[in-house]
Amino acid sequence: MDVKDSNGTKLADGDTVTLIKDLKVKGSNVTLKRGDVVKNIRLTSDEEEIEGRSDKVKGLVLKTAFVKKA
Repeated sequence: MDVKDSNGTKLADGDTVTLIKDLKVKGSNVTLKRGDVVKNIRLTSDEEEIEGRSDKVKGLVLKTAFVKKA
């Protein structure tokens, strides 16, 4: 299974990614801003989703279309 970011770069467990778009977090009033860093990502069974944590929110699930490898 190849998991790729918005630019087509392969992602792996433990990578650091950067958001390319402002994202509202469901179930919270937090908005993650463009350029925020998500560290130590984990790949999921779905190629279009990754798990990670940012400074503001723990346990994020993000679509790979909204991130780029840092």
